[in-house]
Amino acid sequence: MKFSTEELIKGIRSGDKRLIGKAITLAESKKAEHRQQAEELLMQIMPYTGNSVRVGVTGVPGAGKSTFIENFGRLAIANGKKVAVLAIDPSSAINKGSILGDKTRMEELAKEENAFIRPSPSSGFLGGVANTTFETMMICEAAGYDYILIETVGVGQSEVLVADITDVFLFLKITGGGDELQGIKRGIMEMVDVIFINKVEAENLQKAKNTRLELKRALDFIPPKEKDWKVPVLLGSALSNNGLEEVFEKISDFIILKKKTGRFEQVRIRQAEKRFEYWVQEYILSMMKKNNSVEEAYMQHKKNASAMVSNPSTEAKLFVEKFLPRN
Repeated sequence: MKFSTEELIKGIRSGDKRLIGKAITLAESKKAEHRQQAEELLMQIMPYTGNSVRVGVTGVPGAGKSTFIENFGRLAIANGKKVAVLAIDPSSAINKGSILGDKTRMEELAKEENAFIRPSPSSGFLGGVANTTFETMMICEAAGYDYILIETVGVGQSEVLVADITDVFLFLKITGGGDELQGIKRGIMEMVDVIFINKVEAENLQKAKNTRLELKRALDFIPPKEKDWKVPVLLGSALSNNGLEEVFEKISDFIILKKKTGRFEQVRIRQAEKRFEYWVQEYILSMMKKNNSVEEAYMQHKKNASAMVSNPSTEAKLFVEKFLPRN
């Protein structure tokens, strides 16, 4: 059944999870008629957006992101907050399919009335997020969710792009053998706002403390992302609900500081500008490819690039200059 824009907006504002899901599906669709309705819907809900705390949660596979998000979400709800979880699943590079299993891994949180969980495929989009995660976040904000937790795919260096759509970048770490900093990209360390060393139990407590010391030393060599904020490195176990209260408090402290200094609004403005730039590129390419002569030229230059007739960047430049010549 197709819902009108008015029905979807009413459902969003009333917290109807089924209609919130329908609205997100609409925003994720690539069909032209769906995109048009999605743009109309997003325009009308704008006055109700921007009031959440957007938290990106990243970490290598096995760091316990889903368990952390589930129990952190339940803690936030216990503190009177409404929580939306956007769990980004990696898409298959072969058939673009996605497991979309995060909802089943957060069974207890899914039962909460004040929780909404939405798994979305990344569809090959880099940065550990889906290409419509920002728009999905706006829909959740319009529905009144106070915390929006974005679980990224955990694929490494490209994870830093999640910082472009969040207020807080939380990095989950676990202890292991050897150099604890090995494999951690400098780009991630430059972006983090809070670090939580997860899966800390009595038997590995000393290792966890050593990891914390190494991380703190590494942070000393990186210019601070936010003035007057020293990135906290916390220890705990999401499974045992140990240390989550401190994480909740540090996130609150960080948001208060950003709002006090004016950085909160500045970052939000920059994020919106980046989304504008992204969609400008998307729409220009989409419209150009609808023109037959442009499509033919596009496919020819793409073929030249794939066959390595010339450098792919050169072929891209030649294609663009053919239709948007330099003065």
